[in-house]
Amino acid sequence: MSQSAEFERNIMTGGPTGTYIRIGSDIAALGAQCGLKLNVLESAGSLENFVGVRKRRNTQFGIVQSDVLEYLKTFEANDSEIQDAVRGVRIMFPLYNEEVHILARAGLGGIRDLEGQRVAIGVKDSGTFLTASLVLDILQVEAAERLPLNPDQALEKLKAGEIDAFFYVAGAPASLFVDADIDPDKFHLLPITEAPLLATYTKAAIPADTYAFQTGPVDLIAVKAVLMTYDYDPAKNAYHRDSCTTVSDFSSLVLNGMGQLRETGHQKWTSVDLTALPPGWKVGSCVKAGMALDYAPKCTKAAEGAPADSNEEYLDLLKQRRKN
Repeated sequence: MSQSAEFERNIMTGGPTGTYIRIGSDIAALGAQCGLKLNVLESAGSLENFVGVRKRRNTQFGIVQSDVLEYLKTFEANDSEIQDAVRGVRIMFPLYNEEVHILARAGLGGIRDLEGQRVAIGVKDSGTFLTASLVLDILQVEAAERLPLNPDQALEKLKAGEIDAFFYVAGAPASLFVDADIDPDKFHLLPITEAPLLATYTKAAIPADTYAFQTGPVDLIAVKAVLMTYDYDPAKNAYHRDSCTTVSDFSSLVLNGMGQLRETGHQKWTSVDLTALPPGWKVGSCVKAGMALDYAPKCTKAAEGAPADSNEEYLDLLKQRRKN
């Protein structure tokens, strides 16, 4: 079997009902129109995706939270292999903001009140786990217990009085809070406004009445979801060359397909700002190659759409040139 026949393209995403897997499927659909198959893989989230892009063969893309780099620099500072990995990862595109929700029992007024409390921080390797760990570390808040529970488990334990609060990182409105019966007299979202967090996160707010239990606006922070890749070197070997081409191809497809993604993809595409590069991330050279005006993806078939003799292609090309 030839090298090209063995070559696969994969993107690591998240759980089966989450936003990451929908975003990954939207990107794969662009590839399918070009004849480029991209496998969409489920995962536990950001940390698993980071490791997958670095170590899992034929895995060129992963969707992660932007604070994964800060988390690894902080919590894995003594692991030289991980620090080498951190230096090699690159951002392909920034995606959308995910708000950091902390649902707490009445009586807790802010994040520093979590000192000595029982706090659920998400399952290990999930985005919520790394954000909660990093936020508590930055603010030096020592919870009595940090429990590795998923959000569904945590909500039930909070309502039962078995924990005092839990973190959940998700783009608002988070379906967990929309669908759940939460008593506003017993539970509320904590504001997160502490200045030390703004070196890693951005300011955000949950508007009033986003959730039935929340009547007023809540100021908090958000983390950016990003599409990450690796800094492949085309001169190194055939695998690096094919992977770099894959990154360039999908860079071009996403850039030129943003209109389609916003119209027919997940609603979060409408809030994507490709200029909003998060702190600490470098854009990959293979990404930039695919962004060139004259770059043509290595499609194995023509994109589906108008017949070859149609004037639609001509009109589309004119529109692209007028934008530049």
